[in-house]
Amino acid sequence: MSEKLRIAVCGATGYTGFELVRLLLNHPKVELAALTSQQSAGKKMSEVLRSVAGRCEIVLEKLDPKALAKKADFAFLALPHGEAAETAAALLEAGLKVVDLSADFRIHDLAVYEKTYEHHKAPNYLKEAVYGLPELHREKIKKARLVANPGCYPTATILALAPLLKNGAVSHDGLIADAKSGVSGAGRKADLAFSFSEVENGIKAYGVFTHRHTPEIEQELSGAAGAPIKITFTPHLIPMNRGILSTVYARAKNGLSTADLSALYRRFYEGEPFVRVLPEGVPPRTQDVAGSNYCDVSPIGAGDGRVICLSAIDNLVKGASGQAMQNMNLMMGYPETAGLEGFAAVP
Repeated sequence: MSEKLRIAVCGATGYTGFELVRLLLNHPKVELAALTSQQSAGKKMSEVLRSVAGRCEIVLEKLDPKALAKKADFAFLALPHGEAAETAAALLEAGLKVVDLSADFRIHDLAVYEKTYEHHKAPNYLKEAVYGLPELHREKIKKARLVANPGCYPTATILALAPLLKNGAVSHDGLIADAKSGVSGAGRKADLAFSFSEVENGIKAYGVFTHRHTPEIEQELSGAAGAPIKITFTPHLIPMNRGILSTVYARAKNGLSTADLSALYRRFYEGEPFVRVLPEGVPPRTQDVAGSNYCDVSPIGAGDGRVICLSAIDNLVKGASGQAMQNMNLMMGYPETAGLEGFAAVP
């Protein structure tokens, strides 16, 4: 093994792949060894992503797990759902550690996965995969060789609600999450529904009662609560490039003030490098976390049992590639914040 960890990014020309390359280029302990792209194979990365000109002149290649295993020690899979599982299995068998950014290993129950997505191509690895939310599973991530990187909506929603459920502070019934995301969450592809004229000056809900992230959110919230949890989750598309704001509604078992809730959240997230509990009553803004790995949270209590908790993340960073690198740092024993120290540029 070379002095620096040799990294392969599979699916390097999608939005999450781009973001991984951007972040990894500033990581002190790694080097990019291979980048794959089915559509842009043969081109230099700098031809596809001009922002890395002079920093990354690697030639993109077709995805070949056997070839990657000879070049890399660690792989990030920024591949579509359903396509990542076989690649992950091949790379694990070759001795690499893997962070998968697709949904292929996030859901532990095979029947739930196949009902939500499709036939699973590597079900033997479902039990081994660790759900990669460091704030809840840090110690397991440190020991893992396969980490399932969380979805963007689940990251924002789980971080908003986990302190309340872990502490038994709210009823398990009637939980509601209303989340809004920028268009980059749909990925980098040609699709009329996400063209400028279709999204500008508008907002729309989608996946009502059917969004594929709901089982993932319920799985992790159930683990936090120690009991089965159901949540009404409704995502919305808004006309901006990146960012997620999740607004979660719950009913406290006892009347909790904003001061009570803030104290609870500060205790729960004490020492967490990427979760910022905002001053009492201050709502988070997506522009304050854009381009960063931070999640800003703010719980607000009416004092009569009504509780609202808001959270904001960058869907491509803490909601995807930044969290993936945070997981790599834990898996490799690096400082957890390595390569992720940046914060938002405002305005």
